[in-house]
Amino acid sequence: MILDRLTPVDGALPGALLTEVTELYAANRQFFALSGDFPDPDDIRIGQVATELARDLRHPDTEVLLARGEGRLTGIAITLAHHPDPADPDPWIGLLMVAPQRQGYGRRLAQLVEDRFRADGRKAVKLAVLQNNPRAMAFWSALGYLVIGQREDRRRNRPCAILRKEL
Repeated sequence: MILDRLTPVDGALPGALLTEVTELYAANRQFFALSGDFPDPDDIRIGQVATELARDLRHPDTEVLLARGEGRLTGIAITLAHHPDPADPDPWIGLLMVAPQRQGYGRRLAQLVEDRFRADGRKAVKLAVLQNNPRAMAFWSALGYLVIGQREDRRRNRPCAILRKEL
Protein backbone atom coordinates (compact mmCIF):
# COMPACT_ATOMS: atom_id res chain seq x y z
CA MET A 1 0.00 0.00 0.00
CA ILE A 2 1.30 3.44 -0.98
CA LEU A 3 0.22 6.56 0.90
CA ASP A 4 0.15 9.93 -0.88
CA ARG A 5 -0.89 13.35 0.36
CA LEU A 6 -3.80 14.89 -1.55
CA THR A 7 -2.74 18.26 -2.91
CA PRO A 8 -5.06 20.49 -4.95
CA VAL A 9 -3.81 21.53 -8.38
CA ASP A 10 -4.40 25.24 -9.02
CA GLY A 11 -6.79 25.24 -6.07
CA ALA A 12 -8.91 22.37 -7.36
CA LEU A 13 -8.99 18.61 -7.05
CA PRO A 14 -8.61 16.60 -10.27
CA GLY A 15 -11.91 15.23 -11.57
CA ALA A 16 -10.68 11.66 -11.98
CA LEU A 17 -9.46 11.64 -8.39
CA LEU A 18 -12.77 13.05 -7.13
CA THR A 19 -14.55 10.28 -8.99
CA GLU A 20 -12.39 7.64 -7.25
CA VAL A 21 -12.91 9.17 -3.80
CA THR A 22 -16.66 9.48 -4.41
CA GLU A 23 -16.80 5.80 -5.37
CA LEU A 24 -14.95 4.92 -2.16
CA TYR A 25 -17.38 7.01 -0.09
CA ALA A 26 -20.39 5.47 -1.87
CA ALA A 27 -19.03 1.98 -1.15
CA ASN A 28 -19.18 2.87 2.56
CA ARG A 29 -22.90 3.58 2.56
CA GLN A 30 -23.41 2.03 6.01
CA PHE A 31 -21.01 4.49 7.66
CA PHE A 32 -22.63 7.49 6.01
CA ALA A 33 -26.08 6.23 7.01
CA LEU A 34 -24.87 6.27 10.62
CA SER A 35 -22.97 9.55 10.43
CA GLY A 36 -25.46 11.68 8.52
CA ASP A 37 -22.57 13.41 6.75
CA PHE A 38 -24.44 13.34 3.44
CA PRO A 39 -28.17 13.96 2.91
CA ASP A 40 -28.68 10.62 1.13
CA PRO A 41 -26.12 7.87 1.79
CA ASP A 42 -27.46 6.03 -1.27
CA ASP A 43 -26.70 8.99 -3.54
CA ILE A 44 -23.32 10.50 -2.63
CA ARG A 45 -22.30 12.90 -5.38
CA ILE A 46 -18.96 14.22 -6.60
CA GLY A 47 -19.86 17.82 -5.74
CA GLN A 48 -20.68 16.84 -2.15
CA VAL A 49 -17.38 15.01 -1.75
CA ALA A 50 -15.48 17.93 -3.31
CA THR A 51 -17.12 20.31 -0.82
CA GLU A 52 -16.22 18.08 2.15
CA LEU A 53 -12.60 17.66 1.02
CA ALA A 54 -12.23 21.40 0.33
CA ARG A 55 -13.53 22.14 3.85
CA ASP A 56 -11.02 19.73 5.34
CA LEU A 57 -8.13 21.07 3.27
CA ARG A 58 -8.80 24.65 4.39
CA HIS A 59 -7.48 23.79 7.85
CA PRO A 60 -3.68 24.24 7.83
CA ASP A 61 -3.02 21.26 10.13
CA THR A 62 -5.13 18.82 8.11
CA GLU A 63 -3.75 16.22 5.75
CA VAL A 64 -5.84 14.16 3.38
CA LEU A 65 -3.95 10.96 2.66
CA LEU A 66 -4.85 8.60 -0.17
CA ALA A 67 -3.94 4.92 0.04
CA ARG A 68 -3.36 3.02 -3.18
CA GLY A 69 -2.84 -0.67 -3.67
CA GLU A 70 -3.23 -3.08 -6.52
CA GLY A 71 -3.48 -0.13 -8.92
CA ARG A 72 -6.51 1.52 -7.32
CA LEU A 73 -7.63 3.73 -4.47
CA THR A 74 -8.04 1.49 -1.43
CA GLY A 75 -8.53 4.07 1.32
CA ILE A 76 -8.46 7.60 2.60
CA ALA A 77 -7.31 9.04 5.91
CA ILE A 78 -7.90 12.58 7.09
CA THR A 79 -5.62 13.61 9.93
CA LEU A 80 -5.27 16.67 12.11
CA ALA A 81 -1.79 17.46 13.43
CA HIS A 82 -3.14 19.71 16.20
CA HIS A 83 -6.58 19.60 17.79
CA PRO A 84 -8.40 22.95 18.05
CA ASP A 85 -8.11 22.63 21.86
CA PRO A 86 -4.60 24.00 22.59
CA ALA A 87 -4.41 21.84 25.73
CA ASP A 88 -4.56 18.68 23.60
CA PRO A 89 -1.03 17.68 22.51
CA ASP A 90 -2.04 14.69 20.39
CA PRO A 91 -2.72 14.50 16.66
CA TRP A 92 -6.09 13.11 15.56
CA ILE A 93 -7.40 10.78 12.91
CA GLY A 94 -10.56 12.47 11.68
CA LEU A 95 -11.53 9.83 9.14
CA LEU A 96 -10.15 6.49 8.04
CA MET A 97 -12.15 4.78 5.33
CA VAL A 98 -11.22 1.85 3.12
CA ALA A 99 -12.65 -0.18 0.29
CA PRO A 100 -14.96 -2.73 1.96
CA GLN A 101 -13.29 -5.92 0.69
CA ARG A 102 -11.96 -6.97 4.13
CA GLN A 103 -8.42 -7.48 2.90
CA GLY A 104 -6.67 -5.77 5.80
CA TYR A 105 -6.66 -2.35 4.14
CA GLY A 106 -7.99 -0.62 7.27
CA ARG A 107 -5.39 -2.12 9.57
CA ARG A 108 -2.59 -1.31 7.12
CA LEU A 109 -3.76 2.26 6.55
CA ALA A 110 -4.06 2.86 10.30
CA GLN A 111 -0.48 1.57 10.74
CA LEU A 112 0.82 3.90 8.01
CA VAL A 113 -0.89 6.90 9.62
CA GLU A 114 0.51 5.94 13.04
CA ASP A 115 3.99 5.55 11.48
CA ARG A 116 3.75 9.09 10.05
CA PHE A 117 2.89 10.51 13.47
CA ARG A 118 5.61 8.43 15.14
CA ALA A 119 8.19 9.72 12.61
CA ASP A 120 7.12 13.26 13.53
CA GLY A 121 7.95 12.52 17.17
CA ARG A 122 4.35 12.30 18.33
CA LYS A 123 3.73 10.11 21.38
CA ALA A 124 0.06 9.21 20.90
CA VAL A 125 -2.90 9.64 18.55
CA LYS A 126 -6.60 10.19 19.22
CA LEU A 127 -9.83 9.74 17.32
CA ALA A 128 -13.57 9.86 17.91
CA VAL A 129 -15.95 7.01 17.17
CA LEU A 130 -19.67 7.63 16.85
CA GLN A 131 -21.55 5.92 19.67
CA ASN A 132 -23.85 4.27 17.11
CA ASN A 133 -20.94 2.57 15.30
CA PRO A 134 -20.00 -0.65 17.13
CA ARG A 135 -18.05 -1.99 14.12
CA ALA A 136 -15.71 1.01 14.24
CA MET A 137 -15.34 0.65 18.00
CA ALA A 138 -14.38 -3.02 17.59
CA PHE A 139 -11.90 -2.17 14.79
CA TRP A 140 -10.07 0.55 16.73
CA SER A 141 -10.10 -1.44 19.99
CA ALA A 142 -8.50 -4.39 18.17
CA LEU A 143 -5.70 -2.02 17.09
CA GLY A 144 -4.96 -1.06 20.69
CA TYR A 145 -6.97 2.16 21.02
CA LEU A 146 -8.50 2.72 24.44
CA VAL A 147 -11.60 4.73 25.32
CA ILE A 148 -10.56 7.76 27.38
CA GLY A 149 -13.81 9.70 27.40
CA GLN A 150 -17.13 10.58 25.87
CA ARG A 151 -18.25 13.83 24.24
CA GLU A 152 -20.13 15.24 21.30
CA ASP A 153 -18.27 15.88 18.08
CA ARG A 154 -17.51 19.49 17.24
CA ARG A 155 -19.31 19.61 13.90
CA ARG A 156 -22.67 17.93 14.36
CA ASN A 157 -22.97 17.40 18.13
CA ARG A 158 -23.19 13.62 17.76
CA PRO A 159 -22.29 11.47 20.80
CA CYS A 160 -18.82 9.94 20.43
CA ALA A 161 -16.32 7.86 22.33
CA ILE A 162 -12.84 9.40 22.37
CA LEU A 163 -10.07 6.84 21.89
CA ARG A 164 -6.31 7.20 22.31
CA LYS A 165 -3.34 5.02 21.49
CA GLU A 166 0.21 5.43 22.72
CA LEU A 167 2.67 5.33 19.86
